[in-house]
Amino acid sequence: MSSDTPIADQTDHSGEEIAVTAAGALPWRLTSNPGDKGQLEVLLIHRPRYDDWSWPKGKIDPGETVPECAIREVEEEIGLKATLGIPLPSIQYRVQAGLKVVHYWAVDVDGASLVPDGKEVDSVMWCPPEKAARLLSNPSDVGPLEQLAAAHARGELDTWPLVIVRHAKAKPRSSWTKAEGDRPLAATGMRQAQAVGRLLQVWKPLRLVSSPWRRCVATIAPYAKASGAKVKLNDALTENRHGRHPHKTAAAVEGLFDKQRAVALCTHRPALPTVFAQLGKHMGARLRALLPDADPFLAPGELVVCHVARGSKNKVVAVERFRPFDD
Repeated sequence: MSSDTPIADQTDHSGEEIAVTAAGALPWRLTSNPGDKGQLEVLLIHRPRYDDWSWPKGKIDPGETVPECAIREVEEEIGLKATLGIPLPSIQYRVQAGLKVVHYWAVDVDGASLVPDGKEVDSVMWCPPEKAARLLSNPSDVGPLEQLAAAHARGELDTWPLVIVRHAKAKPRSSWTKAEGDRPLAATGMRQAQAVGRLLQVWKPLRLVSSPWRRCVATIAPYAKASGAKVKLNDALTENRHGRHPHKTAAAVEGLFDKQRAVALCTHRPALPTVFAQLGKHMGARLRALLPDADPFLAPGELVVCHVARGSKNKVVAVERFRPFDD
């Protein structure tokens, strides 16, 4: 029996140690049929090693976050440089190694060509969700599919990401005698900034809005350099300006919605309550409860991702929180 073959198991795994962590995605598209809004289709992959129909997924590598794993596996298996969409329910099942957990996201293929690697994946199939549910070899894989179809029915599947980043670890205030705005990242913070840069590739923000203070700019610099994303510095995001005019900080957050496309904001811990309060106005009570609400709100380098439904009145439909890998 293969180590990845599900073993029949009806046990409640609550609290059980996870032996294998994996991540993947459910690729989707809308068909362009004349006279309608498009039919939802999802992509199944066939794995010759297991002779099964599944979703693109794989095990996490050392030093990799779960979202980074999902993006890497999608590219390796079907040749798609994806951007993660809304999170979908994770699944659990038993394999020879023990309990396996697979984390899933929706991925909009958006007309991109797919190139199965030929070894792990020898063929792919586009089909409606109803057919996919019948073909999936692992019954557990139906759960994320049902949530994806339900999100589409609600108009909450097609989204863009709005990312909030707390700057990476800076040198201590007690050891810095120059201007506060010039206080740089510590050595740990510089490593965190590299990790933030890798993690932001998961959502590929086209714009970066940041406090002009040195530690914020340095936190987003690795991603800005690697991606070529446009950087805008806004004084309203500094600690001092927020302390005097928090409404201007809130206005800067509100301005992130203006272009309806992927964006990331980097600011300081004291400004985070205002940032999250403003974002909370764009979501229901269930999602607001997921936003950090106690000091320090986020750890240095940690981020929150808000998924905003396209075509909506700036409605946030999913919230996630991630801490980049830190040695």
